[in-house]
Amino acid sequence: MLKIAIPNIEQYDEARNEFISTKAQVLQLEHSLVSLSKWESKWCKPFLAKEEKTFEESVDYVRCMTITQNVDDNAYLAVNNNHIREVTKYIEAPMTATIFSKDKRPPNREVITAEIIYYWMVTLNIPFECQKWHLNRLLTLINVCNIKNNPPKKMNKKELMNRNAALNAARRQSLNTKG
Repeated sequence: MLKIAIPNIEQYDEARNEFISTKAQVLQLEHSLVSLSKWESKWCKPFLAKEEKTFEESVDYVRCMTITQNVDDNAYLAVNNNHIREVTKYIEAPMTATIFSKDKRPPNREVITAEIIYYWMVTLNIPFECQKWHLNRLLTLINVCNIKNNPPKKMNKKELMNRNAALNAARRQSLNTKG
């Protein structure tokens, strides 16, 4: 969970032609599948695409991530570039100690949306409570499940011969026999 402090600030709303006062408060944010789903349902495009988000889209994702109750909508008018950088850093954090070898993961050309992630959860029998986890942690769990569900890689002929030679040598040594 990330907490960002919204300062007490007064701003001018040109659309309404009035001043808006925002009370200082702390927003608790969670980057999760739930937030991703909310944002994608509003913007109708994949959040995880490499395309840069506009400032408005980024602030709206902060709104979707907010788990603090009863937040005044004017608080989001006070979100600035420093807040967005802090949120981006939080989003990019791995939130797990699990790492994967780069050469074992095939390049993924599929556009990932909330529905794709929900599909993976259903396919892998991951409980829906996990949709509230930090998204990177959920994606790591999905990756682990995929790796563990794949059959072991078959050995090529050379690897098989080397393994058998090592097993035979160990047997000969344990039985005190010569080959």
